[in-house]
Amino acid sequence: MHSYDARLPDPDRQPEFYADIPAKRLLAWLIDVVLVAVLCLLVLPFTAFTGLFFFPVLMLAVGLAYRVLTIAGGSATWGMRLMAIELRDRRGERLDGGQALLHTLGYTVSIAMPLLQMISVVLMLTGARRQGLTDHLLGTVMLNRRA
Repeated sequence: MHSYDARLPDPDRQPEFYADIPAKRLLAWLIDVVLVAVLCLLVLPFTAFTGLFFFPVLMLAVGLAYRVLTIAGGSATWGMRLMAIELRDRRGERLDGGQALLHTLGYTVSIAMPLLQMISVVLMLTGARRQGLTDHLLGTVMLNRRA
């Protein structure tokens, strides 16, 4: 679908950059969900606790902001950083704010639609670059961070 720059590691010649990516993504996602929930609980008193009535929407809004800001600031959420993985674009560069927003929106749509999420997981488990559906659409890849 996309042509990738030579600056990105080739999965056949440098498979270590793609090793264990699906499992690391899952663990990073779990960490991020917990962090977003904690952030929402911290925000809750500032809504005069009315946020309890729309807590899923609050989680969505805080999660979206968290993901866009952290990915734009370092090409990885805090969960991804703990798992030593990062997103790169097709040129091998870190994601900028616009790319972070698009990646987060793609992630949000995938999470909201179970069929899309299942397709994304299958792609991550079977593809050489371990890309999810949003990664395929945007030309992004998740890599193990360089030592």
